[in-house]
Amino acid sequence: MRHLPLTLLLATTACSMTPRLTLPTPPVAEAYPAPSGIEALPEWRGMFGDPRLQSLIALSLDANRDLRIAALNAEAARAQVRVQRAQSLPGLNVDGGYTRQRQPSSVAGAGVGLSPGGGATGFEFGQFSAQAALTSFEIDLFGRLRAMNEAAFHRWLASVEARRAVRLAVIGAVADAYWNERLADEQLGLTRSTLADWRAALDITRLRRQAGQASGADLAQAEGLVRQAQADLAQRERELAQATNALTLAVGASLPSDLLPPTPLMEQPIRTALAAGTPSDLLTRRPDIAQAEQELRAANADIGAARAAFFPRVSLTAAFGFASLALDSLFKGANRSWSYSPTISLPIFRGGELRGNLDLARLRTSTAVATYEKAIQTGFREVADGLAAQATYGRQMTEQRAVVTQAERRATLTDLAYRAGQTSRLELLDAQRATYAARQTALIVRRDQLTAAAALYRALGGDTEAQGTPQ
Repeated sequence: MRHLPLTLLLATTACSMTPRLTLPTPPVAEAYPAPSGIEALPEWRGMFGDPRLQSLIALSLDANRDLRIAALNAEAARAQVRVQRAQSLPGLNVDGGYTRQRQPSSVAGAGVGLSPGGGATGFEFGQFSAQAALTSFEIDLFGRLRAMNEAAFHRWLASVEARRAVRLAVIGAVADAYWNERLADEQLGLTRSTLADWRAALDITRLRRQAGQASGADLAQAEGLVRQAQADLAQRERELAQATNALTLAVGASLPSDLLPPTPLMEQPIRTALAAGTPSDLLTRRPDIAQAEQELRAANADIGAARAAFFPRVSLTAAFGFASLALDSLFKGANRSWSYSPTISLPIFRGGELRGNLDLARLRTSTAVATYEKAIQTGFREVADGLAAQATYGRQMTEQRAVVTQAERRATLTDLAYRAGQTSRLELLDAQRATYAARQTALIVRRDQLTAAAALYRALGGDTEAQGTPQ
């Protein structure tokens, strides 16, 4: 019966000051219906089929510094969970020691036989001790420690979701940088081939001018085209160098020299048609929304900890051990010793600190609610933009290919007519410029189409290789 009060005290630790959390209703309308035959989003290798791009993404997942920082932050948050949980458990220390001391006879008392080393002027004796001590352990009557544990746990989950979000962002950033680099490289190749054609045309025009078959205006126009192509060549070389630097930064390491040859931009194997699914799918798949939800749950738990701080704290310190002057009799029952010391602390005056902490916790929860709602709004907006791009880029690409085909056909026919003397040099130059511009535009539209497909993939939550939320 003497332990009944302690038992009852421990049994009351189920009390919790954390308010019940109800997630806010998504502040968006169902902007898109669920399509029939929804399939799971492909794993990123199934999304991006270019072997060269796959190698770069795999390299970035090992070398990218942002991803490494996010992984370290997740591990640090996990360690913090262990630290916080340890505060809820009693600490047990086992100590053993030996003390040797001398006491003067005036203090020890005459006639007290201590050790053989005693004398008229004093006594010497040694003492052995061993004990198991329970460090100061807070009995969580009002759920303060449990709320702090819950907050730390949800912040760890938030850091895991943040790592998933960074990982998905790295995959998308590498893909975007790769396609920009491919665009710059192919535009450079197109400019070089066009420059070579126009230089050949300039040589022919010079010969025709010497033979009196071309005017000075024809020669000036041909020279102008060559000059323009040379200026474009310098621009394309600069853009390729900058795009390569951006790709290196996105990957996080120098680009290997043994990469597979690239797939032409127009032939990139990527899924450009993705099913959006239902709004609830978006809420569960996007790591940034999941991260915001976990941050909200952590902030709500902070309110419980701040509320519990207004109530008394009960702590317990205890020790059980043995003490003896001789080592061989240390653990005999007569040498047993014990002590326990329960304490209670009731806050009386803290200068408004406790009220301020509670107000701060509530404000942070309100901020977390707004952040969660903003993440949902952002997610729905990005999916809506991606679906709009998906619905239009296919048609635009088809029409742009037709523009290139017509421009090439016009240039061929105009060249034949010019050689036959049926049209002017100006008409031929205009057809050549139109073909050059149409080809450049087709490359840009294809790059934009690939970028939009990757953006929709990220907006839908992507596939981060089944890195689910830890249990």
